[in-house]
This record gives sequence, C-alpha cells and structure tokens, in this order.
Amino acid sequence: MKPPPSAAVFCFPPLLLVTKSLSVKIYFLGICGTAMGNAALLARSSGHDVVGADAGVYPPMSDVLADAGIEVHEGYDAHRLASLAPDLVVVGNALSRGNPEIEWLLSERRVRFTSLPALLHETVLADRTNVVIAGTHGKTTTTALTAFLLRENGRDPGFLIGGVPLDPPTGQHLGTIEDPFVIEGDEYDSAFFDKRSKFIHYAPRWVVLNNLEFDHADIFRDLADVDRTFRHLTRIVPGNGGILLNGDDPHLKTFRDCSWTTVYTVGTQPDHDLVISDFAESPNEASFQLSWHEQFWGEVRWRQPGLFNARNAAMAALAAGLTINPDDPAQLSLQGLVNFRGVRRRQECRLKQPDLVVIEDFGHHPTAVAATLESLRNQYPDHHLCVAFEPRSNTARTKLHQTGFVEAFARADSVYLGAVNRAAQLKPAERFDAPAIIDALNEQSTPGFSAPSNAELCGLMEQQIGEYREPRLVVFFTNGSFDGIIDRFVDHFQS
Repeated sequence: MKPPPSAAVFCFPPLLLVTKSLSVKIYFLGICGTAMGNAALLARSSGHDVVGADAGVYPPMSDVLADAGIEVHEGYDAHRLASLAPDLVVVGNALSRGNPEIEWLLSERRVRFTSLPALLHETVLADRTNVVIAGTHGKTTTTALTAFLLRENGRDPGFLIGGVPLDPPTGQHLGTIEDPFVIEGDEYDSAFFDKRSKFIHYAPRWVVLNNLEFDHADIFRDLADVDRTFRHLTRIVPGNGGILLNGDDPHLKTFRDCSWTTVYTVGTQPDHDLVISDFAESPNEASFQLSWHEQFWGEVRWRQPGLFNARNAAMAALAAGLTINPDDPAQLSLQGLVNFRGVRRRQECRLKQPDLVVIEDFGHHPTAVAATLESLRNQYPDHHLCVAFEPRSNTARTKLHQTGFVEAFARADSVYLGAVNRAAQLKPAERFDAPAIIDALNEQSTPGFSAPSNAELCGLMEQQIGEYREPRLVVFFTNGSFDGIIDRFVDHFQS
C-alpha cells in the first residue's frame, strides 16, 4: 500500500503503513544524539508513542525532546526496557555489545530492532527525491541551508538535520512527497550490527560532497578507507541526479570521473561550474558573489562567518536549485540567506560585551578549528583570541592529529586544553598529548595551559582571562558538554 501523492508518512517496517490513526511505540536507544533525537521527533510528529534512553542527557537535544513531550531515561536498564514493551527499538550507532539493553534484545528476541539509517530508508526515503549532504565538515550547516532555501523558495521539503538549527526552526520535518527530502549524510557506521556508512541507506538522487579528510579513526583505517566509503555513496547516485563537489578540495579531484551521472564543481577557482568570488567579512557581516556557468547568479550579504560558510551556502544553493530546475538552478532566489541564523553550537555567540565575546563551536578536527579561528581573526582583529579545546571525539582524543592541532591552535593568542574525554580507555602512548602540544605552542610564542580536570581549567581561565586588559574573544571547541564549563564561564562574566 502506497500513500497518496500529497502525503508524507512515517511507516513501520517492513510493510505496515503507519499513520496517525495507527500508532506504535518506538524506543530510541541512544536518543540524545542529534540524528537520533531528530528522528525521534519525526516519529513523534507522525503520531507515534516515542520514548528513549541515553547515557548522557544534556542540552540542546535533551531540551528539544522534553519540549516535544518525549520521555528520556538516563542510563540503560534491561528491566525497564522490558516493562516499556515497545513495538520497535531503534539502536543508535554509539551502542555496542555489552550494553544491558542490547544484550536483552539479543537474548530475549521479544522486540524487533533496527538501525536508524535502515529505519529512515524504509519509512521515509525509499519513495522520495533525496538530497544527501556528506563530507568531513559542514554537513549540518549545509543541510540546514538547503532545507531553508527550498522553504524560502516556496517549497515544502522534508529534512533531517544532525543538529539543532535556528533556521529552519526545527531539525526535522516530513514535508510533502512531491518535494525533496534533505538529509545529513554521515559516513559513520550504521550500528554495531551494520558497519556500512549511514549514508549508504539514504537512496540519494543528489549528493553533496563538501570535503574529504581523515576522521573517525575508530572506524576508518586511513584516508584511503574514508575515500572508499565516499565512493560507495557516489556509486548509487542515479543518472537522473548528480554529484556536487567541492572543487577546491584536492582529495575530491578524482571524484569528477563519475561517468554514470552528472558531476558539478563548486569553489573559488574560475573553472568551476559554480564560482564563489569577492569574499569579505567584518564583525557584522560576510559577503560574496556566486556565478553559475560564468553568469552572475547573485550577491549574498549575511551574518554567517567564514569562507567555509560561503562554500556551504553555495553548495546548498546549487543543490536546492537543481531539485527545482535541473536545467537552470540559478533561478533559485538567494534573497532569504540574509535572514539565515545558522545552527546552534556552530560559531554560536554565547556572550557579547564591549570587552569580552564568548563563542561556542562544535569543531573537533584541526581543519575545522583552523578555518574558524581564521574567520574569527578577520572579525575581531583587535581582540586577544583565547581558545579552549576539549579532546572528546574518538579521533580528537588520540594523537592522530597532534601536528594539525598545533598548527590550528597557533592562530590563537592563548590556548587552554581540556581533559581528554574517556582517557582511561586509551593507552598513554595513543592519547592526545596536551603537554607536547603546549610545548610546541610555546616554541611559537603562543602560551598554552592545561589542568587535571575541566572544572580546574575553567577556574584558571576565569582568573587569567579576567586579568587581560585588551578586548578578549574566547572560543570553546567541543563536540560534547565540556563538563558544563561553558555555561559556568559565561555565568561568571555575566555576574
């Protein structure tokens, strides 16, 4: 049974159509991850009874789930799961064998379970025109931008964003089946029982490849291994779709030879299909121009910082334009970009005073950190730039990117390195080496500091940064909570 053409529904696999009149109970195991949380919200908005659990329950996703009336349990308990008696369990990719709820699912075999990507394919994506936004950096912002531009141009796209956007005003929406579905395409594996990258499930018509670098060292062996999974994604793009490449990324050059579909390049060089030119930024705005096949498309003036965000916008504009008019994507209006407010925790300003600005950013890879710092230097040339970094991601908390982090942090005036998250799980020889990074920074006349705990680091920052006489810009980089010290730091200087 297929839905009527104007309907967008959330179905229960494998063949049972679920509408608001036929609700099921879906349990999300690892619900506070941004992708899992937004998928749970998508199911909830379709009328299903949604509940979940996670080991770490913290904002912003925990707040969004609570506002939607979704019950979230902290910690994992097999007896509790059994008593809730869900119809289906969706297993997040952060969960593995040894988790008590997973062990119960496998031993009892009373409840069906699936991965999030498989659920999305069976319930939403199989019958949609899907735009999959992939790459090492910029996926969340580009996904939000693509959905935002389609809405600004009168369409009602579906979307699933791996973060908490300000625009669109929600991270998930079913949209109408005639319009595309825009989804953040993560290269991370799907679940402990399915080691394929998530985006392999997403049935792409259009694929955006923002960039390609080595990350997720817990899953991929090296850059060639990451390259391989991206090539698997491009292999399932149909002839009536296309691939949008960051033409400035040297690691993506060989992806231009995809003879089975159309490849479009985007970047700052004049030989690209879509050219970004005349980029400039100040504390109040950034500006740039876009030209499609040597014809002027439009000028953008907006509040999002950095050339990296200009590239995100260019990718999003071309992706949105191609879904509306493949023959002339430049018919898409760019006017709405002036109002785009971004995504929470992406260069998010937490405090702005005449002599102190505090920014929170999700950056956890040296390339992203370096690009953000370069942009902040342009915006705040007269400020003392202080960086606080939490080594938290599965790659950042290792030594793999030591040299890259030194080069990135050297763009700051002072650097504060937080405690390595889950340090006990790593051998000392493999662990992010804060003293070595600090020594390397000191050799370049960039003072570096660390502390045994993040709380102690925050105290050190409050004392030292409070003593600076010049205007200060403090940026916190973390893909987690940083043990709550960002809120503490902001509260300290607000009081």
